Amino acid sequence: MRVISLCPSNTELIEYLGLTNLLVGVDDFSDWPAAVSDLPKLGPDLSINMDLVEKLQPDMVLASLSVPGMEKNVAALKERGIPHIVLNPQSLNDIEQDLILTAEILGMPERGTTAAKEFRNRLEGIKSLAAKVTNRPTLYWEWWPKPIFTPGKINWLTEISEAAGAKNVFGDVELASVQTDWEDVLNRKPDFICLAWVGVRREKVQKNVVKKRPGFERLNYLTDDRILILEEELYCRPSPRLLEGLEKLYKLIHT
Repeated sequence: MRVISLCPSNTELIEYLGLTNLLVGVDDFSDWPAAVSDLPKLGPDLSINMDLVEKLQPDMVLASLSVPGMEKNVAALKERGIPHIVLNPQSLNDIEQDLILTAEILGMPERGTTAAKEFRNRLEGIKSLAAKVTNRPTLYWEWWPKPIFTPGKINWLTEISEAAGAKNVFGDVELASVQTDWEDVLNRKPDFICLAWVGVRREKVQKNVVKKRPGFERLNYLTDDRILILEEELYCRPSPRLLEGLEKLYKLIHT
């Protein structure tokens, strides 16, 4: 089959299934695995060039609704009659189910069953370690610094926090993404600050951006090693790579 992926999380899911060889085109932001770097690029995930998609004659396009604005890609695929499925995982269980669904659509259901089992076993392995933790620190996740956006209860990072033996300080807000302010963060007194800015590479993020904010001295108990600069690709994309991020987070907050 000839398969196209329109966002990084879908590309990474295909790799987890061991089916990257089926890809004939990807969006501009798909950067893992390295094998996709030589594939035709179809534009940013919010502005996919549908003429190029059509030219590649795909048997299946993996579309997404993981970012607001992607709806127009789905509408264009429908309008042109291009075969596609739409993935929109909001939880680790959704990702597990997408592995099964995608493999079935691509005619290799056994790949999905095996990958989903591996995914579940790996997740449960970390959960079993975290269950033994007596001290469960609170985490403030920052997706974007200005204005401040942070994940709420209906988000995989709340689930990741709990699986790592911790708690998202905004886990009480019934939203997937919360726009808030620095005063609100200060009042919640997190034990760790986790910086994973969407679309920004880890080396571009500076701890001083947070330390220079008004009132940071109220968090003077936060030592430098409790301000974590994390890879956005391991925490901000709803793909199986979240498990790699989870394993890393567990080590960072419990050692």
